[in-house]
Amino acid sequence: MIKSEKREMKQGSGDATAAAFELVATPAIFGFLGWLLDRKLEIFPLFTLVFVAVTITYASWRLYKQYTLRLTEEAEQRRETWLLGNENVN
Repeated sequence: MIKSEKREMKQGSGDATAAAFELVATPAIFGFLGWLLDRKLEIFPLFTLVFVAVTITYASWRLYKQYTLRLTEEAEQRRETWLLGNENVN
């Protein structure tokens, strides 16, 4: 395996780990803050549920946007490489 391929593989693994941590840790932190607020106000766990739902929705949306942007950039780069390769053949 080429060094650049190994580096790309490690980068992808690191990105996936960061995304997974973000999807778990952020809602957990906001859920805990919502739980503290619910306990202080002595109400049904409304804030806990709302905070967790909002953070999961936002984190998922953000990951989706990052993924589609990266996919589009990669496709464009491959398209340019392919076009350059075809120009050299002619």
